[in-house]
Amino acid sequence: MRTGFMTAVVFGMAAVASAEMTSGPQVGDKVGAFTVTKVAGNPDDGFPAGRSGCYRCKTGSKPVVMVFARSADEKLAKLLKKIEEEVEEHQAEKLTSFVNMIGADPESLKKATEDFATKHGITRIAFVVPEDAQDGPADFNIAKDADVTVVCYKEGTVKANHAFPKGGLSDDKIDAVVKASCALVE
Repeated sequence: MRTGFMTAVVFGMAAVASAEMTSGPQVGDKVGAFTVTKVAGNPDDGFPAGRSGCYRCKTGSKPVVMVFARSADEKLAKLLKKIEEEVEEHQAEKLTSFVNMIGADPESLKKATEDFATKHGITRIAFVVPEDAQDGPADFNIAKDADVTVVCYKEGTVKANHAFPKGGLSDDKIDAVVKASCALVE
């Protein structure tokens, strides 16, 4: 895994607001359209790797865990594997997830993202790189000091938000994010 990727991945997902920091769309906000290029993951979503378009649009009114990540480390992998388990368990409710990897160099991000997804065997979550790769879509207000931002939304409206600085994604916080994702399908 490349070092540039470790500092340049953005993962967005709806979740309950974290007291640590504010990043991304907040509870009650609408999640707008934005353009991404799919890199890896979820082969059954009808959005093939290499395609550019609006993945948010593709998810429609489904319950979604959207992640923006600047670092691809073991804690991110642990979080994504737990989210992937929830996606698998809640297929009937159409729970879905996608990860936006963000950073300075879109081409390096794409390669590192593909390597990360393969290394960790994450297949039910789509990995994308936003057109606005540096910090994600401007109107999403992803904080520059947020290493991971998780936005849980349903029918396009944010139900929960979690944001973590570098090194701030603990096991307890991972559990809180997973709980928020489950709340989307209750």
